[in-house]
Amino acid sequence: MIRVEDLHKHFGGFRAVDGTTLEIREGSITGLIGPNGAGKTTLFNVIAGNLPPTRGRVFMDGEDITGMPPHDLFHKGLLRTFQIAQEFSSLSVRENLMMVPGSQRGEAIWSTWFNRRRIAEDERALEVKADEVLEFLTIDHLKHEKAGRLSGGQKKLLELGRTMMVEAKIVFLDEVGAGVNRTLLNTIADAILRLNRERGYVFVVIEHDMDFIARLCDPVICMAEGRVLATGTIDEIKANEQVIEAYLGTGLKNKLMADT
Repeated sequence: MIRVEDLHKHFGGFRAVDGTTLEIREGSITGLIGPNGAGKTTLFNVIAGNLPPTRGRVFMDGEDITGMPPHDLFHKGLLRTFQIAQEFSSLSVRENLMMVPGSQRGEAIWSTWFNRRRIAEDERALEVKADEVLEFLTIDHLKHEKAGRLSGGQKKLLELGRTMMVEAKIVFLDEVGAGVNRTLLNTIADAILRLNRERGYVFVVIEHDMDFIARLCDPVICMAEGRVLATGTIDEIKANEQVIEAYLGTGLKNKLMADT
């Protein structure tokens, strides 16, 4: 579904992404791991159109999408979330979801004058869909809560819910587990698995929680210093000497192997 060819992103003399080549296959949940500063989030930003590449190409379903702006990629079904949730804090949880679909009739001022009935019908349909999403994510009891009052984990679920309000094909999740308690993290993992299996969502997940990665992801890609260091199953990655040294340090090898 996604092919990245010799991708570079430089900030002055710093090479955040330095010749990365990888593929994300249809139907997969791919894990992206690596030490801080490995270039993971920058890679996401370039693929998702938030940053232009210095050079290299990005393809989606065979189409060159290099440098395409995020709103165009949104309409193609490529979405991403951020390490820090980007909710509309003063709106309710349901209203946050209803904001997502683009080209709504009510966005045009002339429609508010002449098409009020259709706008009302559209809003009712969006309410129904938002409630279905919230029920799927098991947070329907929070639909009238202000989004700014949610916990960190609930905000991550809300971000995931946004992707369900449109016809998403591939979703890039940036540290979805950061600051989330174990119970909510399990809820998030369950939702990701269901979306993948029941609705065909493809996910790419940046995460430092190796248990979370092990439960969800195959394959796992490890980056270091802006490049792909290794790709394989979680067991292959955990046994890779280069990964152990670059990501965890050789002193943690025995602990890592014991965890497997």
